Amino acid sequence: MGIKPILFSAPMVRALLDGTKTQTRRVIKPQPSGYQGSPNPPRGLSWVNKTRDEPYIALHDDQVHWCWWDEYNQQGPDWFKLPIAKGDQLWVRETWQALSFGDYLPTKNRPADVRYAADDALRDLTPGVRGYPWRPSIFMPRWASRLTLTVSGVKVERLQACSEADAIAEGMTQATADTVLSPEERALYASTHILCPDARSRILYASVWDQINGNGAWDANPFVAAYTFTVHRRNVDAEGEDT
Repeated sequence: MGIKPILFSAPMVRALLDGTKTQTRRVIKPQPSGYQGSPNPPRGLSWVNKTRDEPYIALHDDQVHWCWWDEYNQQGPDWFKLPIAKGDQLWVRETWQALSFGDYLPTKNRPADVRYAADDALRDLTPGVRGYPWRPSIFMPRWASRLTLTVSGVKVERLQACSEADAIAEGMTQATADTVLSPEERALYASTHILCPDARSRILYASVWDQINGNGAWDANPFVAAYTFTVHRRNVDAEGEDT
C-alpha cells in the first residue's frame, strides 16, 4: 500500500465532500504505440480490451501490458507501472490557504487555520476583500489535506468507454453543472434531461474533461486509468473516525 498525493479542482472537491464522487480518470502515460509481442496474455493476466486494430490490455495489480494485434501481424508487449494501485491511500490536494492565528495573515508555519477554496464562505470575493489570496493545489503540503481516498478498484480503458453510471460516479450532478457550466451551457445541459436522459451525466463529463484538459481532449479518446475509491473526511496521517 502506498500513500500518494492527488490533485482535484474545487468542483470535484465539493463532489467528494457531498459523497457523489467515487471515481476519477487520469490519462495514462505513455499511450500505447507500435510494440512487438503476442496476443496471448501472460499467465495470471486477463484482457480488458480486445478491439481489432487497437491494443489489447492486460491489467494485473498495478502493471499494464499493451499488445497490438491485427489480422496481419502481432505487435507488443510493453510493460509499465500505473502510478496508483488498488489499496493505495491518496491525500487530496486542493486550492487552499493557511492563516496564522491572531492576525490571520497567510503563513507557511504550523499550527495554522487552513481555509479551502472549494467550500470557503468567502471564496467568491476578491483577495483584497477576503483578506488573503488562494494558493494553488500543487503547493498544498500533506499536513494541510483534509480528504483521504482509499483505492478499491483500477481499470484501464478508453476515455469514451465511460458509461452514464461511471459519469455519475465521477460526480457529474446538477450541482456540478451549476458551478462549472456557463448559463448557456447550463440551459443546454438541462435540455439533455429530456433529449438524452440516459447520457446526461456523460455529456456533462465530456464538457468538464475538456475544461480541465483542453478543447478536443474528449474527442482525442485517450487510454485512461479509472480509479474507484472510498472517501474519508480526514487527513491521511490522522487516526480514528472521519470528521
